[in-house]
Amino acid sequence: MTDPASHTLVIKVGGNELDDAMFVAELARIVAAMRPYPALVHGGGKEIGILQETLGSTPRFVGGLRYTDATALTAAEMVLCGSVSTRLVAALIAAGADAIGISGVDRGLIRVVKQEHPAGDLGRVGRPTAVRSEVLRELLDHGVIPVIAPIALGPDGPYNVNADEAAGAVAAALSADEVVFVTNVPGVLVSGDVMRQLTRRDIERLIADGTISGGMIPKVRAALTALNAGVRAARITNLEGILEHGTTIVAERDQHE
Repeated sequence: MTDPASHTLVIKVGGNELDDAMFVAELARIVAAMRPYPALVHGGGKEIGILQETLGSTPRFVGGLRYTDATALTAAEMVLCGSVSTRLVAALIAAGADAIGISGVDRGLIRVVKQEHPAGDLGRVGRPTAVRSEVLRELLDHGVIPVIAPIALGPDGPYNVNADEAAGAVAAALSADEVVFVTNVPGVLVSGDVMRQLTRRDIERLIADGTISGGMIPKVRAALTALNAGVRAARITNLEGILEHGTTIVAERDQHE
């Protein structure tokens, strides 16, 4: 008998697409048709920045990650655990699935320590250290899609977590077969072409020579973290390629290639 855990899929969707009603509806339609259901991790993107400005604070970034002071954390909590989570859950239920919004704070789902970064202090940004996989497994086993907001629990309260890193940590904890990072590009592009498969060594080389840069770096780093923790493969793609296309990142290249 096949272990159902071996078929677990984790999907991470970026926040920049989640204010598009058509994107959310199509995402929900695709996810609701999947069997078994995946776990879904989401970001908040520009909505967090907009609310942060409304609350009187100017967004700033350190090494590509959002600097999170008290105001930024409040904005992240309101967007991630509130509006975006509710929007995704509503869309999934409308598409015929069963779903529940849950943050990394709820039931102590994701534990973190303060993220240290060579580029400078990030404020209340956390690095995942533990995930209560049994909480997610119970939901999945009962046919409920967990919609996970990357606000997590540190030793002194809530922390903001990069959604790519949260997805990698969740996938590792669930021993997922694959983690899929859904973005606005069809995969990792090299000279304009989507790479079908990349290894750990390829990734490091492409980061070093500047081919992989900006917001793609946290995605490939999270993919490598998931691989280090035992996830078989990580894939970077867009919504159109969510089922099977994009760039697959593996520890070592297939021997027949």
